[in-house]
Amino acid sequence: MRVLVTGADGFVGGHLGALLRGRGDDVVAWAGPRPIGSPPPGFDVVDVRDGAAVDRAMVGAKPDAIVHLAAVSSVVQSHAEPALTFEVNTMGALNVCIAAKAMSPAPRVLLVSSGEVYGPTPAEPATEATALAPTSPYAASKVAAETAALQFARSYGMKVVCVRPFNHLGRGQAPNFAVPAFARQIVEAGRSRARHSISVGNLDPIRDFSDVDDVVAAYALLLERGIPGEAYNVSSGAGRTIRSILEELMEIAEVDLDVRVDPSRFRASELPVLVGNSSKIRALGWTPRRALGETLRAVLDDAQSHLPPP
Repeated sequence: MRVLVTGADGFVGGHLGALLRGRGDDVVAWAGPRPIGSPPPGFDVVDVRDGAAVDRAMVGAKPDAIVHLAAVSSVVQSHAEPALTFEVNTMGALNVCIAAKAMSPAPRVLLVSSGEVYGPTPAEPATEATALAPTSPYAASKVAAETAALQFARSYGMKVVCVRPFNHLGRGQAPNFAVPAFARQIVEAGRSRARHSISVGNLDPIRDFSDVDDVVAAYALLLERGIPGEAYNVSSGAGRTIRSILEELMEIAEVDLDVRVDPSRFRASELPVLVGNSSKIRALGWTPRRALGETLRAVLDDAQSHLPPP
């Protein structure tokens, strides 16, 4: 199968591309424009905000299936740049769907949304039937992208599936996200022995964490077995406080640091609880395989590998 992956140069895109190639798929990798430098060899630069550019690149790609990952993925950035977030996340998804519809036959489309679309989930893990209540421009742009994409399934019979991943971790995640940021500080402290504290944001929120390789395995499954017009959660179903993740990282690294909470690091409209029910995709045969402790070790190893030699 020839699979187009947008945002293929990102954290999840790298893991997904490796999985698809490993199973014998032909991967067409799109990367977004960069202010400085160019993407590695093997990537086509396509700005998903440019409908005409997406149309041209889609004709050249001739995919059998598309995984649309390209997005502004940071909630913090979305609050700072809401217009950009909607341009990339919503109009980008719409442009991909329009270009796919023009193909004959139209490729299957997997639109990657987010568990953030549910807003806070204090009572019980969110199912796909839970009402959507976005609390950030990021989440709202994903709701809009889902609405647009699923309309193509309903109106034109296109094979469009939406997936709502909850928090995921692994090698290659940018250090502006909380857990890799923790890992970097912990590794630095363990190496120098002169650092005795770590600066953090709000540690009370409860999140649902999965390994990125389990998440991309879910995407690959949905490309084959997802029902068009449907949405699927990808989650562990278990909530963990951010504090417990930090404590486990320090325990694995055998580093004991004074934790200093910095209110300036708190997010606007932080969700106190966000946990998902993934029984719908589990019924298709998906099962997470990697324990969180193993994933956290990988995150620490990744942080270690990116520090300069001592």
